[in-house]
Amino acid sequence: MEALKEKRILDRETQNKVNFMTFIIAKFARAYKMSKPDAYLYLKKYGGMDFLNEHWWTLHVEDPYWSLRELYEVCYENGGLK
Repeated sequence: MEALKEKRILDRETQNKVNFMTFIIAKFARAYKMSKPDAYLYLKKYGGMDFLNEHWWTLHVEDPYWSLRELYEVCYENGGLK
């Protein structure tokens, strides 16, 4: 019964990572005139999500403009056209 009452709570770092990734995907979508789902799929297809997952901590302290530019560059190098 105790197991049912136990809540699964994300640790602080995971919460921060999810919040940043949600924020930057929305920014990417606006900057490149895409819907949020399209932006996510584009980033996923061209390596942007892997880059975000690996480097989110460094990217979150940068100006969002530079984070978006780096995402653009990663995607472009992996075949992205936008």
